[in-house]
Amino acid sequence: MATNAEFAAVIGYLERERGVDRETILQAIEGSVEQAARKNTKVSADFTVHIDRKTLEIKAWDLCPVSDTERGPGILTVAQARRFDPEAQDGDTVKVPFPAASLGRIAAQTAKQTIMQKIRDAARTNVYNAYKDRVGDIVTGTVKLMARKDVYVELGKTEAVLPAKERLPGEDYNTGDVVRAYVLRVQNESSGPAITLSRACPEFVKALFRLDVAEVADGVVEVVAVARDPGRRSKVAVRSLDPALDPVSACVGFHGMRVKNIVRELNNEKLDIVRYSDDPEAYAREALKPATPTSLRVDEANHAIYATVPADKLSLAIGRSGQNVRLACKLTGWKISITADEPVALGALEDLQVFASKRDEMVHTLAQELEVTHAVAERLVDVGFHSPEGILAAEQAYFQESTKFDAETVESIYRHAQAIVEAKGE
Repeated sequence: MATNAEFAAVIGYLERERGVDRETILQAIEGSVEQAARKNTKVSADFTVHIDRKTLEIKAWDLCPVSDTERGPGILTVAQARRFDPEAQDGDTVKVPFPAASLGRIAAQTAKQTIMQKIRDAARTNVYNAYKDRVGDIVTGTVKLMARKDVYVELGKTEAVLPAKERLPGEDYNTGDVVRAYVLRVQNESSGPAITLSRACPEFVKALFRLDVAEVADGVVEVVAVARDPGRRSKVAVRSLDPALDPVSACVGFHGMRVKNIVRELNNEKLDIVRYSDDPEAYAREALKPATPTSLRVDEANHAIYATVPADKLSLAIGRSGQNVRLACKLTGWKISITADEPVALGALEDLQVFASKRDEMVHTLAQELEVTHAVAERLVDVGFHSPEGILAAEQAYFQESTKFDAETVESIYRHAQAIVEAKGE
């Protein structure tokens, strides 16, 4: 049997390396030795093991009934009982010391396995408890390894994964690199806590504003919504709870230092900070920046906004591949259509025609591939989901929030998208 000094060294190691507190370790050892003894030796259900919390001395005993009339396994006569308790009487129960060596090799091995399992379980529980309330936080870790396109990040004594679909386009990592990411999800699985990180979700942008903008952290300025094309461009709507404070200026910072810090963390992703408004017309006007509409018309019945812009600003309003208007739709939650206020110059007309043609083509293709109606396919395209691959790249919760589809429709779309991508892979 190990000496108390060796025992203390092992417990100290488990505390430091596994992050399990001392009391949990000692309780696990007591419970596992009791379980092993009951399984492999002749002891009663009252068999007890106790470890002295100061000296770490292990003591074991069984409770045995005393009777001068009955005979049976574990029953002591009064004479036998008085060897352990001089005042024992017929009908009493006495503590009988049980030598640990009597447990035998099988019991010792069983105890060892049980102890390690309980300590592993306790370590997993500690990790889960430490991170379950950190969903929504930004953490900093070190790249441990790359598996295909997934990045495994070491966070202190635990590990998290940054999946390929949650990475920013063009970001490469090497072992040992420091990475900051958003805690997207924490699940307590049978193999241990599964911590999923993200750098591509809109919430990452919100969290960066909380870290870098004091007014957001204090709750004076609120980030109301984020529409994001990860790695390329984001639109952020902010509002101030203090009428005297300009929310956009607060987020941009002196000489733009605050927003520059955020853009740097986002790998130079473009960032448009706009002023939120409860008025759909005013909000849409802000969301379409840097374009400035000459007029806007709100169609409440169809939840649509029709914007008119100068002919020479049509391309700017639409954006490359429709990015600007698409992000404006996501940000406001309204369907926004843009037209020119006068005959369009050839270049702008071509951009508009190309965008319209591509949009119609994408809607038609998605409707066929995903077996959905034209209206559903239109909504997918308008909120930025243009292909089965693009759909699968998004978390289902974010996808459902963006599209406003019910759970059954979302499940059907993901099922069809998965089948299409797998077929292409074959």
